[in-house]
Order: sequence, then C-alpha cells, then structure tokens
Amino acid sequence: MRILQVMAGKGNGGAELYSTDIMLSLHRAGIEQCVVMRPGAPRVAELREAGLRVETGVLALPLRPVQRARVAALARAYRPDIAQCWMRRAASLVPAGAAPQIIGWFGDYEELKYFSHCTAFIGVTPDLAAHAVRHGVAADKAFYVPTFPSVDDGAALDRAKLDTPAGARVLLTLSRLHHTKGLDTLIETLPGLPDCVLWVAGDGPERAALEALATRLGVAGRVQFLGWRTDRGALLRAADIALLPSRYEPFGTVILDAWQTARPFIACASAGPAAYIRNGENGMIVPPDDMLALQSAIRLVLDNAELRARIADTGHTEYLAGFTREAVTQRMIDCYQGLIKHAR
Repeated sequence: MRILQVMAGKGNGGAELYSTDIMLSLHRAGIEQCVVMRPGAPRVAELREAGLRVETGVLALPLRPVQRARVAALARAYRPDIAQCWMRRAASLVPAGAAPQIIGWFGDYEELKYFSHCTAFIGVTPDLAAHAVRHGVAADKAFYVPTFPSVDDGAALDRAKLDTPAGARVLLTLSRLHHTKGLDTLIETLPGLPDCVLWVAGDGPERAALEALATRLGVAGRVQFLGWRTDRGALLRAADIALLPSRYEPFGTVILDAWQTARPFIACASAGPAAYIRNGENGMIVPPDDMLALQSAIRLVLDNAELRARIADTGHTEYLAGFTREAVTQRMIDCYQGLIKHAR
C-alpha cells in the first residue's frame, strides 16, 4: 500500500494538525506514505524525524500551474495506490489519474464541484459523509472516519505560570480567533462570572477585537490570550471547564480533546457539537449567540459537582469507545484497503 498524502494548508489549524497526526500513526502502523506539504508547514521536521518522506519542493513556488505539474510528476514517479487530498486546496493540485483512487477529505460542508475528480470521499462526521451522498456521491464511496485527539499526556499546567489566582475557576477554549467561533459571546459571560478566569488558546484575525471587548467589559484582567499552544493536554487538565461556543462548527476536535482528558465540556449547538453532545450526559449544549444561556450552563456545571463528574466521565467513556488514536487509525487503514481492493 502506497499513499500520496497532499496537505497544502498554510500555518496551524485543526486539519493541518490532525493530518500530521494521522500520517504519523499510519507510519507507525507500517503504511508507506509520501507526503506533500508547503516548505513552511510547522511539522515538516517532525514527520521527517519519524522517518516519513516529505516533499516540500513541489509547493515551493506559489504558482498553481507549476504546483499541479510537480504533483503530477511526483505521482507518476511514486505510483501511489491512493492519493489523499486534504481539503479543497490539495484537491485542486492533484490531477485526475494521479492514483487509481483519489480521496477528497473534508472537515466542512464543501462544495463537491471542487472535488469532481475524486473517486472517494472521507468526512469526519456521519453527516459530512452523508453530505457527499446528498450531492450525488455513491454511498459506497463516501466514508465516515472521525478524527482523534492528540493532546499531550503531561501533568496539569501550573496555573501560577499564567498569572491565574489559585482560587479562580478556569474556563478554557482551544480555538482559532475568528468570528464564527463565538468567542465574543464567551467573553460577554465573564461580568456575571466574577470567580472565573478565561484562557483563550489560539491565534486568528479577531484577537485585537476580542481584547478590546474584554477591556470594554472590564474583564481584561481575567482573560488570558495565550496564542497557539502545543500543550493542550496540560491546559485542559488545569482547567475546570472546556468550551466551544462556535456559531458554526461542522465538527470540533476540541470535543474529543476534552473527552480524552475527562474535562467537563460545554458547547453551542452548531452542527458538530449538536451531533455528538447529549445535554447533561456527555456535555452541556446551549443555543449559539445566547450569552445568558451559556453563562447559566457554566454556572450550573461549576456549582454542581455531580453534573460535572457525570458529563466528564461519560465523555471520557465515549472517547475510549470510538475515538482513540488506535481505533481511528485502523478505520483509515480499513478504508484504504477497501478502496484498493475495489480498484483491482
């Protein structure tokens, strides 16, 4: 089995993080891969140190026709069984016929016209796979393979390192700082939660606006903007609650991050969380853009130890049942093997 993995994303992001994680897991499982990434991709060195072949020169010139020609030449030389296109940009670079099977992977409700030359599709939720079928893809060519969390196993972060008082209740969000993520709604809860401190781990275009909002509300001293972090496990284990207040979220791997570390989890009812969270059982879920409902859910979880333990424990049990690294990696391998068998 030879897999050509093409990830053309820029910088840090959920898909970039997960694609690297699954490539490393597939490598450990003995799957041969050739990886195409941008020269500045943040985890190229990690992949190479693990022993994977990583081709960065293919995307070195920012000219789409040149990149497409180089991907085509690499595919002819490598002769993969499968070419996997990680999101729309990668799909635009992998030509038809690059491999007997071309997978379009997506973690969002993409327009299928951008994946027209793909022969199979992988969505990270059942509804994303169904989305492909609704748009004309044969049911036996649309697969559901979830992501898995990859938080570190270290001890909880010392709160004092983030200037957080010992008695504070810590709220944590792991998120890109973008309007769709609803972080403004989360910050707006803080005046009514005087015992809480918010840690915001992530980068993005809304940082200045969010900082200004915290200042305007008089809570700037209780909001820590941490930037992009690689110690998500340590942050989660130090927090009292993990939150995902997104207005729009097709999935949200932070759900699994919280479940893996047995943290109580609260989300807004965008598509992904609404599909996975059962209110009061494995998390709490409230309407998007409803500050009072979000504030009330936070207060309820903080003040009710029985509820807090139940949603944390149930989430962790569900992580163990279907979202571990080993389980998801095997599902991806099974998908590859089925496609290769079908192509013969």
